[in-house]
Amino acid sequence: MSALFEPLTLRNLTFPNRVWMAPMCQYSAADEGPDVGAPTDWHFAHQAARAAGGAGLIITESTAVNPEGRISPADLGLWNDRQQQAFTRITSFLREQGTVPGIQLGHAGRKASTERTWRGGGVIRPDEPYGWQTLAPSPLAFADGGPTPTELSQDQIRRIVEDFGASARRALAAGFQVVEVHGAHGYLINQFLSPYTNRRTDEYGGSFGNRVRFALEVVDTVRAVWPDDLPVFFRVSATDWLTENPEDDREGWTAEDTVRLAKELLAHGIDLLDTSTGGNAPKARITTGPGYQVPFAARVKAETDLPVAAVGEITEPRQAEEIVASGKADAVLLARELLRDPYWPNRAARELGSAPSWPQQYHRAV
Repeated sequence: MSALFEPLTLRNLTFPNRVWMAPMCQYSAADEGPDVGAPTDWHFAHQAARAAGGAGLIITESTAVNPEGRISPADLGLWNDRQQQAFTRITSFLREQGTVPGIQLGHAGRKASTERTWRGGGVIRPDEPYGWQTLAPSPLAFADGGPTPTELSQDQIRRIVEDFGASARRALAAGFQVVEVHGAHGYLINQFLSPYTNRRTDEYGGSFGNRVRFALEVVDTVRAVWPDDLPVFFRVSATDWLTENPEDDREGWTAEDTVRLAKELLAHGIDLLDTSTGGNAPKARITTGPGYQVPFAARVKAETDLPVAAVGEITEPRQAEEIVASGKADAVLLARELLRDPYWPNRAARELGSAPSWPQQYHRAV
């Protein structure tokens, strides 16, 4: 059997294969009215197609734990009953197809209050329609000339930690089996982790131990409300891509920091590290290419006991098979490739000699 299509068990949850859909923002939730932040028919159709295509796990895009945590006004949220109820239609269908439903919970921090990507993705200022004041560990704008976020007080930090726990509780009630804490791509948790964006002098800034404090508090709060028999993931940007460039003298988060954090996360009950990179330093030079982030996942797997998933320009079945079979990662997360081809997992299974998991309704095509 292909290694890519061997089941994987974390805690008491078994994933039918190791081809998973990464969380990808759709910017398609209602942006006003009583259903703000709730998933729509688009979200159902988007995820249903990938479940029919054979994905073993589908992680719903970054879902804000409170209104200020949205990246855009059209982001998903999970802070009220209407949102929670709307998710149940999606999770029920995914589970009927044998796909594990997961959700990523996040807070955008200083990268919040922006327009949809197809409308340019620019900043929506607080005094403009649909805009709001952003929050961050330190009052540093994301882009030159952009609005300055408000520095979070410790009371505000504690409330956000509680919001993560409340959203995780709602996610469980909505039928999700995996919850992922979003600590990557320059959003709030990543902003606390990196010295590039965290200039605080209190217990949440300065030393490595202080900078990871917020992340671990969120993890502890989520883990406390999530059942012991179900896994919790953490997505990390393994590097800010600053120290990789000798000409860049800015201090940032490094691969060494990620390994150190992974060991802490394992001790705090995290079951898998979803290993991405970048997003925190807007002018960082990133060297891309097929599988360009896989070495970061492989390093965590080699130097810690924490399972990992690899992501980033994984497009070919034999490429994905090599990543898992060689032990560089326990699973692969596909993003843009699954947008292009919802049936990639079943196509890969056929190519690698495994049995595709077509729905019964598609039996004529088998």
